Amino acid sequence: MQNNNLIRLEPHSGDVETAVRGLGWEWCVEDGCANYVPGEAIVLPEQEADALLEAADTLYEMMVNAIPDELPDEFLNVLGIPQNLWELVRHSWNDERHWHLYGRFDLVQTPEGPKLLEFNADTATSIPETAVVQWASLAAAGKNNAKQYSGLYEALVEQLKTWRMLNPDLAPALLLTYMGGSAEDETNCAVVAQAATEAGFDPHICAAEDINVSTEGVERGVWAQVEAEQWRQFPFLFKLLPWEQIAWDEPELCESLTQLAATRNVVIANPAYTLLFQSKGMLAWLWKAYPYHPLLLETDLTPINGKYIRKPYFGREGQSVEVVDRVRVTKVPGDYDNQQQVYQRWCDLPEDNKGYQYQAGVFWAGEGCAIGFRREKGIITNLSQFVPHLVE
Repeated sequence: MQNNNLIRLEPHSGDVETAVRGLGWEWCVEDGCANYVPGEAIVLPEQEADALLEAADTLYEMMVNAIPDELPDEFLNVLGIPQNLWELVRHSWNDERHWHLYGRFDLVQTPEGPKLLEFNADTATSIPETAVVQWASLAAAGKNNAKQYSGLYEALVEQLKTWRMLNPDLAPALLLTYMGGSAEDETNCAVVAQAATEAGFDPHICAAEDINVSTEGVERGVWAQVEAEQWRQFPFLFKLLPWEQIAWDEPELCESLTQLAATRNVVIANPAYTLLFQSKGMLAWLWKAYPYHPLLLETDLTPINGKYIRKPYFGREGQSVEVVDRVRVTKVPGDYDNQQQVYQRWCDLPEDNKGYQYQAGVFWAGEGCAIGFRREKGIITNLSQFVPHLVE
C-alpha cells in the first residue's frame, strides 16, 4: 500500500525542561523522557486528529465484540496466551471490577484514513511524553492558545476513580511496580501515581523485586515496605510488568496472583485479560472477524502474498520484526524469534521531507483521549524520537 502522505512540520522550540519543572513535574524530564525532541511539531488537521481518536474507540469496541464470551481453550491457544494465565484471564474478563485503565493503539495514517498496526493494551509507556511533556512544549514555544489532543492525564484520573468505585470493599491503597533499574518505567508509574492521588488513592511506587507476595495466613496479600520499619498491604496493584513475562519467568508469582485475585486480596491493573488485546494473534483474529474493515490491515497466521511484516505475538520495542517482500528486506534483532508469529500487510508510514517516518500512538483510557507521534528512519522502536503535535 503506497502512502504519499507528507507530514507537515512547523518550528516548535523553547526550554521544555524549565516549562515542565515549572508545572511541578520535574521528575518528568529526568531519564524517562530523554528521547523527547523539541525543535518542531507535527501540524495535524482537526479532521485527521478526530479520526485518530475515533479509530481508537471503534477498534476497542471491535476487539471486545470479537472475543468469545466463554474464552474457550481453542481461542486462548490461537492468541498464544500462556496456559498458567488462563484462570486469571477468564476471572478478570468475567468480573468488571477488574478494570482496564488504559492502553495505546499504534496507528498508521494513510490517504484512506488510519489503520491499526497493533494495540499495546497491557503495559504501554510514553505516558509522560504524551500527557505532560508535549503539553508543556506549547508553553515553552509560546503557543498557549494552540490546540493539542493530550488529555491522557485527565482520562487516567477518571479511569482510576472508576476502578476505585468498582471496588469499594478494598482500602484505596495502590502499589505501582516497575522493573527495577528502568528510569523510564518509574517515570511512567509516577504519572499514574499522581493521577491516582487525584482519584482518591494513597499510592506507593517501588521496584517489582522489592514487593512481597504471600498466600499464607495473616500475611496473605501484596506487601511493600513504605518506611524503614514499616510494611504495608496493598489491595490495588498497578504493574508495568508484562503479563506474559510474569507467566513465563515467574510462574510461582503468577499462581499466587491468581489465588489472591480469586479471594479479593488484590485487584490488578491492567487486568490479565488485556493480554488478549496485547497478543498480535488478535490482529489476525480481528481480520477474520471483520475482513476488509477500513481500520484494519490484512493479517494472518501464515505468510500472505506481497509485502508484509512478520511480528512475534508478544514482541516489544520493535524487536524481532521482519519485513518481507518476496525476500527479507530488513530484520530487527531481538529476543522474540522463537515466539508464534503473525503476518501483517505492509503499509508505508507517512514521511517528512527529511526521510523520517511517523507513527501515531493514540491512547485509550475509557475512550480515545490523546495522540503522540514517534518518528524514525526505519522501524519504530522504543528509542525512536517523540514529536509533539498541534491541531489546526
